[in-house]
Amino acid sequence: MSEPREIYKGRVVHLFVHDVPLPNGTTTPLEVIRHPGASAVIPFVTPDEILLVRQYRFAAGGWLLEVPAGKLDPGESPEACARRETEEEVGYRPGRLEPLGSILTTPGFTDEVIHLFAARDLTETTTRHEEDEVMSVVRMGFDEAVAKVLDGTIRDSKSALAILLAAHRR
Repeated sequence: MSEPREIYKGRVVHLFVHDVPLPNGTTTPLEVIRHPGASAVIPFVTPDEILLVRQYRFAAGGWLLEVPAGKLDPGESPEACARRETEEEVGYRPGRLEPLGSILTTPGFTDEVIHLFAARDLTETTTRHEEDEVMSVVRMGFDEAVAKVLDGTIRDSKSALAILLAAHRR
């Protein structure tokens, strides 16, 4: 395999083209977005209530209900990222994090892995939204959130899977 060709390096994505020998014997150019990884968290305010964010997502065409999430900073652990993002996005510091698993978001073109957590024993702090984050905090019953995943209202994959994994562990 030859060295990958860098096509674009942005704030969020880093795009390369690799000439990849496939298991069937052919070699083909494949575009790959390199991503540092991320963490996503379901903050449980009570055993039956969670916090979500209603966030404007241009690429998705508007507003989405999501769990708080963000990309890993260089050298940052998934747990530290989960704690930081929970505090920044919903204004609560997790006392305890429970790993729910990790997901490959779209393995056809990116190596992004998102680590999923449930956060409990929350302490209220303040939000610290970044300039490009247009969002508000939504407090919701956990069963209502599960129903919104099942009826297609919550369509964001990291959020849907985190909610369903947490429901399965209940």
